[in-house]
Order: sequence, then structure tokens, then C-alpha cells
Amino acid sequence: MTKFLLVLHVLVAIVAIGPVTVAASMFPPSARRALADPGDPRATETVRLLHRICRVYAAVGIAVPVLGMATALSMGVLNDAWLVVSMVLTGIAAAVLLALVLPRQEELLEAVEAAGGAEATASTVTPAEATTTASISTLPSGEATSTASTSTPASGEATTTASASTDVAASTRVTVQLAMFTGVFNLLWATVTILMIVRPGSTTGA
Repeated sequence: MTKFLLVLHVLVAIVAIGPVTVAASMFPPSARRALADPGDPRATETVRLLHRICRVYAAVGIAVPVLGMATALSMGVLNDAWLVVSMVLTGIAAAVLLALVLPRQEELLEAVEAAGGAEATASTVTPAEATTTASISTLPSGEATSTASTSTPASGEATTTASASTDVAASTRVTVQLAMFTGVFNLLWATVTILMIVRPGSTTGA
């Protein structure tokens, strides 16, 4: 029974935690590329897919500490220092993922989707503005009105561009924070993995 629980614990850890660490590490650079090129639907879809992987496998990962506790109980090592430290680090890693990594991923995903929507809107509106300007310019009696009406979209476009630039800059700062928190999460899990393999001070052997 102990061997069965141990094998199951290791397999679930590989299947659940592995994809999270890889997808979470790939998310910040993918988000930066999507923000730099909001017109690329593949970049947006990549960011959306990576976030979905993190969410789904994070939920599956709940089984890892549960199976770990069952295995430790079967082995009689619940009071060993290496296991206590591993459980504490696992709890911290889970907190980092749920409280720091996933919320920032959602924030960046919303920013990427908003940037893509703004890009699509801009590409749709621009030809219409050009047509309106051309049509108005054919009316000699309305030259003053034409000038006034065409200057308004220009100022609106400048405001929209400035706002978009501010949003991209803020999102870039979030990607830096996300990369840092993801690194902490990965480091915690690497430490837990080492403790599980080495088991310093264990009486059950390595």
C-alpha cells in the first residue's frame, strides 16, 4: 500500500505540477509579445491557453499534498523534520500560485484581450474616417465644418493612443512582477522536490 501511494503521489506531482511550472514560466514572455503585437490573434490565444493550463492543473495539484500526507502516514514519517519543512514550503508555494501568480495572469490576459479589441476597433474605424473626410471635402460650402469635424477624431485618436500606451506600460510592469512570483513558485517546488528525494535525517533511508 505504501509503495502504491508513493507511486501515485509522484505521478500526480509530475502530471499536475510539471505543466503549471512550465506554463507559468512561459506566460510572462508570451504576454509581453501579445502586448507588443495586439493584432496577432495567435499570440492572444497562446496567453489564454497558458493561463487555462495553470488554472486547470493547479486544481489537479491539490491531490499532490493529499497523497503526500497519506504516503507519509503510511510510512510513519509525519513527524520527520524534512517532511514538516516540505509541507510548509508546499503551502507557501500554493499561496504564491493562488494569491500572486494566477490573479496577475488574469489581469494580463484581460489587458491582452483589451489591446486586441482596441486594435481591431482602430483598424475598423480608420477606413470609415478616411471615407467621411473624403466625402465632406467634396462640399465647398462646408469646408469650415469639414475641418472642425475631422480634427475631432484626431484628438480622440491621440487620447486613445496615449491611454493605450499607459495601459501597455502598466501591463509590462505586471509582467515583471509575475515573472518574479513565478520564479519564487518554481524555486519553492524545486526545494520541495529535493527534500522529497534526499530526505535529510530520515530513518527510512534515501
